[in-house]
Amino acid sequence: MTTIAERLADACLAATPSPAAEDVARTLLIDIAGICVAARGTDFMRAARAGVDTGGPCTAIGIDGRFSPADAALLNGTAAHGEDFDDTYEGGPVHAGAVVLPAVLAAAERHAISGTTARRAIVIGTEITCRLSEVVPKAVHKAGFHPTAIFGAIGAAAAVSCALGLSRTQMVHALGISGSMASGIIEYLAEGTWTKRMHPGWAAQSGYRAARLAAGGFTGPRTLFEGTHGLFHGFANARPDDWSALLGDFGTRWVTETVAFKPHACGTMIHPYIDCAIRLRARGLDPARIAAIVCETSDGILHRLWEPLETKRNPPNGYAAKFSIPYGIAVGLVLGHAGLGAFEDAVATDPRLVAIARKVSYVVDPANPYPRQFTGHLRVTLDDGTTLEERQPHFRGGAAEPLPLAEIEEKFRLNCGHGGWSAARASALLDFARTALSSSTPLSLAAFGD
Repeated sequence: MTTIAERLADACLAATPSPAAEDVARTLLIDIAGICVAARGTDFMRAARAGVDTGGPCTAIGIDGRFSPADAALLNGTAAHGEDFDDTYEGGPVHAGAVVLPAVLAAAERHAISGTTARRAIVIGTEITCRLSEVVPKAVHKAGFHPTAIFGAIGAAAAVSCALGLSRTQMVHALGISGSMASGIIEYLAEGTWTKRMHPGWAAQSGYRAARLAAGGFTGPRTLFEGTHGLFHGFANARPDDWSALLGDFGTRWVTETVAFKPHACGTMIHPYIDCAIRLRARGLDPARIAAIVCETSDGILHRLWEPLETKRNPPNGYAAKFSIPYGIAVGLVLGHAGLGAFEDAVATDPRLVAIARKVSYVVDPANPYPRQFTGHLRVTLDDGTTLEERQPHFRGGAAEPLPLAEIEEKFRLNCGHGGWSAARASALLDFARTALSSSTPLSLAAFGD
């Protein structure tokens, strides 16, 4: 009997990405390259850099030294996701590009893979990562795992398998091997520690290693997905019998086309709430007059972004603040933006922000469409009893309201400036990112280390 992994491998080998999906791959390279530069001087990237050995053919963007492919994938994936400013997929949520792109870039540098081959591999890996997140929606998060870490390892393995030109049998083994490498718990939420930052990097290097092991003849279970002890049993407490989200119309409909790019440097589902807050601020709302704020929300995000409520109202550090809706609302109302500077440790303890965040509470809306759509809502009561309200029915930057490429490129430039790069060096990297995945020559990032 043909397994799900075998059917998926067949679909991957036969697929020709749409032009729109290929455009997303190019945009992912632009967005992630800038985010990597922004993260280059952070404490978490200094620690990550200290945790690997130098010596190898591959580049970590903005980081000194040359690295093995696995270590380059680890560093670039960690940098790409470390500030929570990377791509996302409504319906997951999952951050596919931050895993798949670093894995493919490492493989391309190590094995002299062309830009066009890398582009196809990036689309295939992104597609699989996003589709896997919809097989049993919300279940992986509820089981205590980070979907990006789990499904990203599988998507990266498929992507690198495509980039290396593995056979059907080898690709199936690579998928099976990657299932034993997938990992990532969400206990980082307890204290705002750094492990979530590492998850995409770990998944990226796992995908690369899985593909290389399979290429060398190592075997993995063909029943990775549907098996008694398979991926969904282990990470979602589920045994799916409907695989249409993964396999249905694969290769004819590309969900990669709907990958979202973030305008704010924080957890994805917070964005619509921030946008509501910024609009209220633009209407002239004086934060000092706020008596209370009540938000309608989904029960699917309570355990990550709302609870424990007192901690979310007063996060212990800037990284924890990235996963607090009350803090995000306060940032929007008081600062009017939610860029990288809004989530620094010193800013997170600003008394103005804490005072507003402490006034925020929520009610669960049973009709909320999460995870199909990410929505926002604020009902503000002022000191005289007046109420003001704002709603956002979708994620700005996603399929319903994509960010223009010009805005993404401006985000890139700002991120490079944040990372200490000159405008000239940023322009050189931007020119590379715009064209590298359309080139028939081997892809190399050697000029963009440090």
